[in-house]
Amino acid sequence: MSDFQTSTHRAKWIFTPQQLVEMYKASNQRAIQTLDKYGTTQMEVDIDGTFSYPEPQIAKDNAEKHSRSKPLNIEEEKSMRVFYENKLREVCSAFYFPNKIQATALLYFKRFYLQWSVMEHQPKNIMLTCVYAACKIEENHVSAEELGKGISQDHQMILNYEMIVYQGLEFDLIVYAPYRPLEGFIDDIEEFIQAENDQLQMLKDLHETAKLEADKIMITDAPLLFPPGQLALAALRSANKVHSVLDFESYLDSILSRQNYEHTLSELTEFLNVIDSWVMKHKFPSEKDMKHINRKLKSCWGHSSHDESKKREKKSKHKSRSSHEMQNGPSLA
Repeated sequence: MSDFQTSTHRAKWIFTPQQLVEMYKASNQRAIQTLDKYGTTQMEVDIDGTFSYPEPQIAKDNAEKHSRSKPLNIEEEKSMRVFYENKLREVCSAFYFPNKIQATALLYFKRFYLQWSVMEHQPKNIMLTCVYAACKIEENHVSAEELGKGISQDHQMILNYEMIVYQGLEFDLIVYAPYRPLEGFIDDIEEFIQAENDQLQMLKDLHETAKLEADKIMITDAPLLFPPGQLALAALRSANKVHSVLDFESYLDSILSRQNYEHTLSELTEFLNVIDSWVMKHKFPSEKDMKHINRKLKSCWGHSSHDESKKREKKSKHKSRSSHEMQNGPSLA
């Protein structure tokens, strides 16, 4: 079995908050430069992972240059990522995928957009491809055709983006989520409190609540900042505040005394506090904000309002057929 301590996840994919800021800023700036040079940010992607831009567009006069599309800022990019991370969870739920697939897909999606801007690669396409890739790596194989059909999307798009997603992940496909260490901690707590029959149900309840807390953590940036064991402990601590199963500080102290841990109790507690703060400050963008951001994004891709009107008209003609199909999966609008 692979080990987190010797993994690429630990060596390459745990960052500081400042590193994340710099990476998001770099990809945003590159997309802005692309928009200025080409008049669009959207890349054409081939199945072998190669991509290309359209021919550069040269503004004829200052008025035309002024009327060019406005790029997304860093906060707007974050809102778009948050929106599609939630869509990713909806897709996994619609297919009844286990949480390890959802967690793997989320980590793939987060890592990809450390390298790229949402202006460069459509987040809907990347999100679906990350789900497909997660299914393959977690050996819960679903074909691209099945995935595309279930959510009324073209499966060829998923296949086209598969290689560029792998490249964006630097082919580091083994990832670690908090759910497995969570199970280990629950077993350890059972011994720590010397649980008897009446306490076993309390432990099950603690575990279920902790998994929900872990779900909340996974849609923040915390998985890019902390190892999965600390994410699991933060989820457990939050769940224990609900169920009051044990003295959690004493349990943390016992972990440190039994393991050759590099941090003190106060340092570990501070890490958990920071993880909690990521959950508390996480917010989902409003529908109004998303409409505005989506308009800007489509403009960056060279989709005019006239094009969108034609698409809406075409969709309305096929509404009865598509509404039946979409019962099999969530809306990806």
